[in-house]
Amino acid sequence: MTGPTALNRARRATELAALADGQPVDVIVIGGGITGAGIALDAATRGLSVALVEKHDLAFGTSRWSSKLVHGGLRYLATGNIGIARRSAIERGILMTRNAPHLVKAMPQLVPLLPSMGRVSRVLVRTGFVAGDGLRRLAGTSASTLPRSRRVDARRTAELAPTVRTEGLDGGFLAYDGQLIDDARLVTAVARTAAQHGARILTRVSAGAADATSVRLTDQLTGDSFDASARVVINAAGVWAGDLDPALTLRPSRGTHLVFDAEAFGNPTAALTIPIPGELNRFVFAMPEQLGRVYLGLTDEDAPGPIPDVPQPTPGEIDFLLNTVNTALATGLTPADVRGAYAGLRPLIDTGEGHTADVSREHAVVESASGVISIIGGKLTEYRYMAQDVVDRALQLRGLGAPGCRTANLPLVGAPANPVATLRSEHALPSSLVARFGAEAPNVIARARCSRPTEPVADGIDVIRAEFEYAVTHEGALSADDILDRRTRIGLVAEDRARAAEVAAEMIAEFGEVE
Repeated sequence: MTGPTALNRARRATELAALADGQPVDVIVIGGGITGAGIALDAATRGLSVALVEKHDLAFGTSRWSSKLVHGGLRYLATGNIGIARRSAIERGILMTRNAPHLVKAMPQLVPLLPSMGRVSRVLVRTGFVAGDGLRRLAGTSASTLPRSRRVDARRTAELAPTVRTEGLDGGFLAYDGQLIDDARLVTAVARTAAQHGARILTRVSAGAADATSVRLTDQLTGDSFDASARVVINAAGVWAGDLDPALTLRPSRGTHLVFDAEAFGNPTAALTIPIPGELNRFVFAMPEQLGRVYLGLTDEDAPGPIPDVPQPTPGEIDFLLNTVNTALATGLTPADVRGAYAGLRPLIDTGEGHTADVSREHAVVESASGVISIIGGKLTEYRYMAQDVVDRALQLRGLGAPGCRTANLPLVGAPANPVATLRSEHALPSSLVARFGAEAPNVIARARCSRPTEPVADGIDVIRAEFEYAVTHEGALSADDILDRRTRIGLVAEDRARAAEVAAEMIAEFGEVE
């Protein structure tokens, strides 16, 4: 027995069959990104029966393409949007201390004080960091969770970011924000916690012809279609929300990141934060990440036209990121240093004007003429609040009775306070495994049935074979792509992907069939 949090092909088959047989549910959620997973968790923990359907895989869309940051809302404070700034700081604190302390850690952000940075810019940054400290205190997050901002000298600046330009360096401003070990891992943890509370998490199931109480569902693995009944249908399809309700007007904005070996930045321990020349309150970040990488981002560009399944960075965005980061480096980076790149589309609400960077990150809950309730806009940090809002509204609109939201104090799978039984492992736990799985890390090895479970999936990659197996048996991975691109981020670097592909295929073949 794999337990109530385990997502796998066998569970999917059983739960999909029950839905196809006409078993109604209270809520059907369409979309398996962070918003949809959050809604499924919120509804399930109120005692409602829930089915989440996702055409592809968990975190297939925008939710895996973020900067992996849990923002405290400082940028929104700078633009006068106090409400979203305060909410972001509160939600960051909830994630870091209650929901997912195993997945979200404090990330140092370092702004180097170089000669090119004028006095006004320095005052604005320092004022912003002090305001960020105020937001943290207002949200009730202690300095032991997120340290206070401060100024550091040139020597410490170079220690934190070894490749920074040192000529004329006058130290740096250091502040802290929340950083996810990985955004797709957060989605998986939220979805598995929803399953722990009874939600059906059904990937490779597409939705169409939705109305207030029913959805036409198609199993993408078999081609079989059927109508599923619910008391509430919620559209959480992100940038694809308009496919279900053409009346919705979204303005997708593309955000691009580049992937480097950490050595290219001297193995930094802080996110190098570089002001974009000619702009106020906008920065490019070079962030230390798992698997020995640094992610450099981010852009904010209009992305009109058809929505691709996998957006692609443009040459202009790549040049912009390299040119901006090179203003702060002693030795410039070139395209040859780039190991990979990715782009995501923000599901912004179309206001009809302005640069996408200035479009509000607020969300909206909309009931369509068909009766489907859609949630659009928003940002990853506020996913829990957004889920609470849409479930509250749906219950009100449909006159349904249910308890209030319970997720503010709910530990996700892997958090130390989550009641998943922790097994004992005779093997030492790699720190990388603990970073990705938290308190559940011993289970990954203890439940492994594959050969050589603690062996790396490829030389130089700190992911072990047991993690690939666990992705299939407990995290709902149905293909090698699910393992390489979403349960781990090995696929971001093509060479690494090629080296690990054989082990991923092996685990799908051995553990991916319905028993």
